[in-house]
Amino acid sequence: MIPDHQERRGSRLPVAVYILGAAIFAQGTSELMLAGLLPEIAVDLGVGVPQAGLLISGFALGMLIGAPILAILTVRWPRRLTMVGFLGVFILSHIAGALAPSYGVLLATRFVGAFVYAGFWAVGGSTVLSVVAPDKRGRAMGIFAGGLTVATVIGLPAGTWLGQQLGWRGAFWAVALITIIAAVAVLVKVPRLAVGDAPRMRTEVAAMRNGRLWLSYALTATSIAAVLGTFSYLGAMVLDAGLAPELVPLVMLGYGIGALVGMTVGGRAADTRPMAILVASFAGVAVLSVLLGVAAGHPAWLGVLASLLGLAGFASNPALNSRVFEIAPEASRLSVAGNISAFNAGISLGPWLAGLALTAGAGFAAVPTIGAALAALALLLLGVEAAARRRASARRSPQMTPRAIIASATCRNEDTFAPRT
Repeated sequence: MIPDHQERRGSRLPVAVYILGAAIFAQGTSELMLAGLLPEIAVDLGVGVPQAGLLISGFALGMLIGAPILAILTVRWPRRLTMVGFLGVFILSHIAGALAPSYGVLLATRFVGAFVYAGFWAVGGSTVLSVVAPDKRGRAMGIFAGGLTVATVIGLPAGTWLGQQLGWRGAFWAVALITIIAAVAVLVKVPRLAVGDAPRMRTEVAAMRNGRLWLSYALTATSIAAVLGTFSYLGAMVLDAGLAPELVPLVMLGYGIGALVGMTVGGRAADTRPMAILVASFAGVAVLSVLLGVAAGHPAWLGVLASLLGLAGFASNPALNSRVFEIAPEASRLSVAGNISAFNAGISLGPWLAGLALTAGAGFAAVPTIGAALAALALLLLGVEAAARRRASARRSPQMTPRAIIASATCRNEDTFAPRT
């Protein structure tokens, strides 16, 4: 029986899923918008652009370590109030950031904001999985994580535009405002789960020993690195191909729209054919990355291939998010938290490897080639994990002796010819 806080089969997803996705959008806008505001921040605070870029690295570091730590510390806390608390700290960090008198203070606020944002991902993700039926988890996680995809399409350009019009501090105030709205919606619309729904830490830690879970984390990090390495240098590739600078936002928009479509399609497929969508996504990223490497100097193809890369790359996200719960259902918070850290490890790994290639003197064509190699590695890891799953399934299946098989067949035959009463 599905608990009262879960949806009934065939019904629409609970409004709480969309509310939590909107909260991810509000926070994700902050995560992404700094890429377009670094020059303004550098001038205002008297630092170089590379030093300002460490604000992005500081945010990634906060998310990397925040997810598992907060998942452990808050495991017995009420989920709804915990998420509202995280949003409250996130709001305060952005108010402090908007008022920051120095670069050091701003860097600290970015780390704190990312730390609680990662905690929201962990608790929010486990909440989404708890309020929907098992056959809707992939779709629900697609909507939840899709908040970040919408932030890529809308939040990133909107935040950059606001920063250009009102100054970068104005963009921080805007994020604080929309996060306040999200916090009120979470408090009003997200159900209060029973205490019995909260996992025990000893159970969660024990479930984390599952080798398949860590294979899945490696799969997440590798597949995300395959896409994000290319995306990080997409603007530079467009300029290197000879396109006008004003066309760069259009190429980015195409990538974002592709990512949104991929997340939508992948969310529905994750519930019925998770393995098929993962294979198609990784293979698609590998092929498209090779084509991008070939087309690096041909402007006409870059925009189309970038959109398709966004579609293929993000189609796997719902399945990557929901499968950890299937592998380790007893670790509903820690498994999701570990996957968030894996995502951020991939976000850091892809651009780092691409940067190494460029520093070594390789051209921009080498960047998507690295992405293709990482996608091929993801396919290999997926095969290893599938084999591990089959072995685990075989161990759980009861082994019947020949005598038991004969006895079973005899019973069936006797039932068949028994007189009807």
